[in-house]
Amino acid sequence: MTRRLSLFGATGSVGQSTLDLVRRDREAWRVDVLTANSDVDELARLALEFGPELVVIADEGRYDALKQALTGTNIGVAAGAAALTDAATRPTDLVLAAIVGTAGLAPTMAALEAGHDVALANKESLVSAGELMIAAARKSGATILPIDSEHNAIFQCLAGGRIDQVRRIILTASGGPFRTWSAEEMRTVTPTQAVAHPNWSMGAKISVDSATMMNKGLELIEAHHLFPVGLDRIEILVHPQSVIHSLVEYVDCSTLAQLGSPDMRIPIASALAWPQRMATPCAPLDLASLARLDFEAPDEERFPATALCRGAIAEGGARPAQLNAANEVAVAAFLAGRISFPAIVDTVRRVIDADAPAAPGSLQDLFSVDAASRAAAQHFVDHYEHA
Repeated sequence: MTRRLSLFGATGSVGQSTLDLVRRDREAWRVDVLTANSDVDELARLALEFGPELVVIADEGRYDALKQALTGTNIGVAAGAAALTDAATRPTDLVLAAIVGTAGLAPTMAALEAGHDVALANKESLVSAGELMIAAARKSGATILPIDSEHNAIFQCLAGGRIDQVRRIILTASGGPFRTWSAEEMRTVTPTQAVAHPNWSMGAKISVDSATMMNKGLELIEAHHLFPVGLDRIEILVHPQSVIHSLVEYVDCSTLAQLGSPDMRIPIASALAWPQRMATPCAPLDLASLARLDFEAPDEERFPATALCRGAIAEGGARPAQLNAANEVAVAAFLAGRISFPAIVDTVRRVIDADAPAAPGSLQDLFSVDAASRAAAQHFVDHYEHA
């Protein structure tokens, strides 16, 4: 049976990997919605290939260019944040949410409120508004299918098990490109070095998050919402080979692990085919050639982001939203050469220490916290720049 797919963030790395899988089994999927931020040329090219009913460009200034590129087709064209949210409520079998940052929050929430199953690649949405999103999914009956390799691994390890029988959840982390660097050496890190992940091919922002270990802290917050075993039962373990993507230990001391090549098409395929399986073109593991798998405890002195994230979700309320917003500003400033690598996490800490807003009770409250936190982070960035 052909299923309908609405793909938000079609031109990014996750979107492209998703469409690669769809392209290999065109009878299984009909792409109804494609969206992008501002890349009109790529969005138009994909629209002509897959023939969706609707394409949406977030940048309203690019609407005319997209409309012109699709002249003579029956493909609907829309632009802007409101159009993204409206598109998320259209009838579909699966919404794949791969818009980077808090820009993906409103359409993801709209999809959940409409009762659509959501394959979630946008961790910032769950980090900032986890309680609101889980409540929306519970109310509408929607299922959240995690695409992050670590959370998808946990999701797979929990199949056939019960959450109340889990003793520990262990998130694995590669440790990033600076795993063995001293704190002094990390003061000299350049953006080019930070985006060169040793195992995964990812966008610039998530690559920097991996380098600071902030990505793993955000994943800890995400896991806390997706798998409610208690924060004290979620741990982080550094595993440089990135072969074991996460582990679940049960009360009988059996530990299940999900292994696979570091290829995002594997967790994407798991979400697309759930509760079944589908073939992928990914390379199977050759354990004999790997020869060894290494593990070590995270060093939270050199990489304080994970402890900062654990503290934020333990405190709850607006803290995770503050943390996420400040991190986005700080990473952008680092990539622009305005602050040093260690200043990324330091900026986030300063924003959290400077204010304690009330817990957001709605998306509007959350957006207010987000805006205030970004402004505060920008203030500290300017301070660093002119220090």
